[in-house]
Amino acid sequence: MNFRPMRRFKQQLSMEECEAILEGGYRGFLSVNGDDGYPYTLPVNFLYANRHIYIHSALTGHKIDAISHSPKACFTLINDPVKEENEWWFHVSSVVCFGQIRQIEEETERMSILRQFGAKYFPKGYDIDKELTQNAPRTAVLDFAIDHITGKRVKEN
Repeated sequence: MNFRPMRRFKQQLSMEECEAILEGGYRGFLSVNGDDGYPYTLPVNFLYANRHIYIHSALTGHKIDAISHSPKACFTLINDPVKEENEWWFHVSSVVCFGQIRQIEEETERMSILRQFGAKYFPKGYDIDKELTQNAPRTAVLDFAIDHITGKRVKEN
């Protein structure tokens, strides 16, 4: 697939900048092809590693149904806005990823990723093993393999 070049290329972020935003991000927005051709976008917690975005999910629902019909998806993340001294406007950077998403079936890989979620999102000292014992059997892990990444720096004035 040939993805469109960014129209505002002077604001384009480097791949390293995009990956830094993905690595430091807390919540992003996953968009899939939903019911009756409507896009379905939802905020998700995620992990980023090696051009893959991992998302945990319930085993059933709108997102899982959409992915089973079409694996193509989009993931968007905006970093925290920064206001420079003596300016009223904010500076933000966004990253948009296009790719294919699938459910991870292999149990060792799935549990490893769920453990990484626990390390990222749970407070220090939290009993991750207890949480996994209780909730992992009813938790899916989705693997969003990135085909294309773009990033943009915006000064909102």
